[in-house]
Amino acid sequence: MQRPGPIPFRPQVKTFALSGISAASIFTSSVRAISSRRSGAARQPRAVASASLMTTDFWQVRWLQTCSLFAVLLALTACSNDDSAPGERIREFTSQMQQQDGFLPLYLDAGKGKAYLLTDGSEGEFLYQESLPRGVGSNDLGLDRGQLGDRTALVRFESAGDKVLLKKLNLRYRADSDQAAERSAVEQAFASSVLWGFPIAARDGERKLLDVTEFLLRDSHGIGRRLKALKEGEYKVDSSRSAVFIERSKAFPHNTELEAIVTLAGSNPGQEVRSVVPDPFSITVHMHHSFIELPDEGYQPRQFHPRSGFWATAYVDYAAPLAESMQRRFIPRHRLEKKEPEADLSEAVEPLVYYLDPGIPEPVKSALQEGALWWNQAFEAAGFRDAFQVEVLPEDADPMDVRYNVIQWVHRSTRGWSYGSSVVDPRTGEILKGHVTLGSLRVRQDLLIARGMTSPFEEDGDGAGDVQAQEMAIARIRQLSAHEVGHTLGLAHNFAASARSRASVMDYPYMDLRLADDGNVSLSDAYATGIGDWDKRSILYGYAQFDDDAEIDSLDAIIRENGELGFEFISDPDSRSIRDFHPRSHLWDNGADAVEQLELTMRLRAAALNKFGARAIPETAPYSDLQEAIVPVYLFHRYQVEAAGKLLGGADYSYALRTDDIDQPVTPVPADRQRDALYALLDTLDVTALALPDELIAQIPPKAYGYRRTRESAPSRTGALFDPVTLAEVAIEQTLSVLLHPERLARLQLQSALDPRQVSASEVMENLHTRVLRVEYEVLPGAIARRAGSAILRHWRALLVADDVAPEVQAASRAALLRAQRLFESQRGSREPYRSYYQHEAWLIERLFENPATGTRSKPAPIPPGSPVGSDH
Repeated sequence: MQRPGPIPFRPQVKTFALSGISAASIFTSSVRAISSRRSGAARQPRAVASASLMTTDFWQVRWLQTCSLFAVLLALTACSNDDSAPGERIREFTSQMQQQDGFLPLYLDAGKGKAYLLTDGSEGEFLYQESLPRGVGSNDLGLDRGQLGDRTALVRFESAGDKVLLKKLNLRYRADSDQAAERSAVEQAFASSVLWGFPIAARDGERKLLDVTEFLLRDSHGIGRRLKALKEGEYKVDSSRSAVFIERSKAFPHNTELEAIVTLAGSNPGQEVRSVVPDPFSITVHMHHSFIELPDEGYQPRQFHPRSGFWATAYVDYAAPLAESMQRRFIPRHRLEKKEPEADLSEAVEPLVYYLDPGIPEPVKSALQEGALWWNQAFEAAGFRDAFQVEVLPEDADPMDVRYNVIQWVHRSTRGWSYGSSVVDPRTGEILKGHVTLGSLRVRQDLLIARGMTSPFEEDGDGAGDVQAQEMAIARIRQLSAHEVGHTLGLAHNFAASARSRASVMDYPYMDLRLADDGNVSLSDAYATGIGDWDKRSILYGYAQFDDDAEIDSLDAIIRENGELGFEFISDPDSRSIRDFHPRSHLWDNGADAVEQLELTMRLRAAALNKFGARAIPETAPYSDLQEAIVPVYLFHRYQVEAAGKLLGGADYSYALRTDDIDQPVTPVPADRQRDALYALLDTLDVTALALPDELIAQIPPKAYGYRRTRESAPSRTGALFDPVTLAEVAIEQTLSVLLHPERLARLQLQSALDPRQVSASEVMENLHTRVLRVEYEVLPGAIARRAGSAILRHWRALLVADDVAPEVQAASRAALLRAQRLFESQRGSREPYRSYYQHEAWLIERLFENPATGTRSKPAPIPPGSPVGSDH
């Protein structure tokens, strides 16, 4: 790229240096002189005056014109600051500033708190990325330290009078054509976005010094908009409390990095803002801006395939031939080339180096490094030796600098997701920077679960059990590091990988626990070690080096071999929600058989609860901490419930192409497998399995003084007192939300219409009637059974009155309610508390039939955080 060179010579209009005399004063003096001459002429004798007037007026007009022209020239000279030599304007304006040469030369005026960028137009198009180097600290607000902003933008400077515009180009719609007119037609058809208009502080010909201060002090990350959408307050930037952060504003040969301290002042702060900000009316963060030179043309985009395991970067090509699709898709990936292209195994020209946040404590730091380095196994399988490296970020390095791939350890007030983001060239999909965000509280949540499942704090014990729990939590962190780094390599989730024995770190693995011979829960093999076989196949597709003329055939061969080897790829759109129905693609599950794994999970849960008590928390903790410790143990089966539920009304399919020549792309799950899943799910509603022992309930008091309930605490309808019935209710609700999801019931009705052997929605409802509504229990199991019955009836009432439920499902719901109403009418002579329960539920059904607007009347208890901060229903 051409850099700004010496200032070119341009002819200048020579002017006179008249010290202390302004153009305006010269013009005024001239007019006064002419006026006095006119006055003098009027006093002469008429004959003399008449003879000389024509001559006098002529020279007076000439004199006035000359003075006016001279004044204009002086005024132009003053406006152009032309008291300096040619080419010196920018140099003099910036003479007292800090100057940094680089991609966009940077000038910093520390005294005035101003920042300037120099452009001469030679930079052409370039990339822009904004980010949040210092965040707000709440997972719920979603404003994390190190968070990248919107997708990397292709931008350019455009001169517009006394300012320069920063225009973001629209790359969603393009014309891949060598015809400029064709490309221009598409560009003009779709709107672009001007991000800012920079005032020109000084200029020398084509060289312009842009004042970027106000650009830096704006709410570039959209914090105000986000807080308003979350109803957390109204916030706007207060420029008097904002400033350029000079320490992190630097220019380098291929990128210029700018940062600012930005304060947003607001009103009506919400609960989340109040929980993390010292003064909730004043939120101060840092916002970062990266201006990046376009990479050279040596990168070759690689075609996307829906079974490759990679994300897709897509756009619409209006120059596509008529017979071809206008959609163009390619995968995001780093540039990686062999030193020896012909060698089976070669070092990389430039290896991928990831840098660890120096603020990560041990032993977590070593675990994160080890987990990230697993990717070397995959790159070696793709032909690269030592191509992936992990080091600690140098002390003077900026983690937001686009030159560094970073693994950041991010603290929040509550646990939340970790994620991997990237700075990507939107033209080609080339990844320029990987940025991993790892939530620091996740490791503590895994430790909490491990302690709850094993109750390791034995009386007078040596603490060995808790050491194993800590080791398990560290093992999870290794896997998490590999997982999030995988995203920054371009890889998507593969939620079907767990059906093939831990085939990918890109799945969400749940701790794989086993029952030991003594009946206790074993943590010995909770998480896998090393990269998965699927991950090696994905990296092979994305990074293996081929001859240009062989690349397409080689990539197709990899996809074909994946199928022959039994690998399967199903990702987020088909996996995350409980409404989904692929039989092998689930989050937080283990094993190839979801029903078998659910049954094992229930046995693990029972063993853990049988041992659960004071030994599940450290000696120094108050007994009331059991309110948090019991939740993940009691709900240990929640994710496997979702996995088994996808068999019910499920259908098998893949991301197949026409060329795959599949006879039947969609196949319903066999009827016997669906009934197995139904019965296993009904077993999770067994009230004897949901009831806690009386002696355990007696060990869990209200929160100790100085401690408070949080969303991690066991839910309660009894105030501060531990509520085992409501805890059972949320487990029941978890199962019912799967069994009675309206889309699942509609699929059951469709499948049974096509094949009468299949499970129908009516069969599901009849089983719930028989297994729950018709059975009475005493004491605590009875209270749970009644709460379960109320929950079932609430779901049926909701199905009946909802607008978006299939009519045949509503018909089945009406029949189920009528059947329940007849049962309750026949049981009016039962003893308390069942008699009141039957009367109340019968009354609710009657009211609903009379007036559907009465709806469901009650709301379920909220399900505590899970995956990792809540379930996506």
